[in-house]
Amino acid sequence: MRNRTKTPVQVVIAASLALVSASSFANDAEITIRVTNVASNQGEVGCALFPVGSAFPIDATGARQLWQKAEPLGVTCRFDKVAPGSWAVSASHDLNGNRKVDTNFLGIPTEAWGVSNNARPTLRAPKFEEAAFKIAAGQSLTLEIKVDK
Repeated sequence: MRNRTKTPVQVVIAASLALVSASSFANDAEITIRVTNVASNQGEVGCALFPVGSAFPIDATGARQLWQKAEPLGVTCRFDKVAPGSWAVSASHDLNGNRKVDTNFLGIPTEAWGVSNNARPTLRAPKFEEAAFKIAAGQSLTLEIKVDK
């Protein structure tokens, strides 16, 4: 018959794993984005959270994305379990449901858009560095992004 009592080594390993698990959740941050200036309730409003080194703001493939029904009073996107570091956010009011910012033949957006820090350079897309912000472990951060054409 086998003894089913735990050895001190098993107890220490189990406790260590529990602490590592709990501490990883404690280090996660939360980012809330308040998207304002939404022109109508047509379509959706999307928020994309970009890490450093991504193709901000053009290609959201590597970004975490949230989409919600458009509301003229504004839309809130909440990203939880965000790792500490530098991030940038883009937001757009997608009128036709294709979940991207449509552009004209010159590449100029025809749908409302905005980025964190409300960076809006002339004649080019904003750079990651212009929209970037830092978030610390366990921090909750709220940003407001105004979308416009």
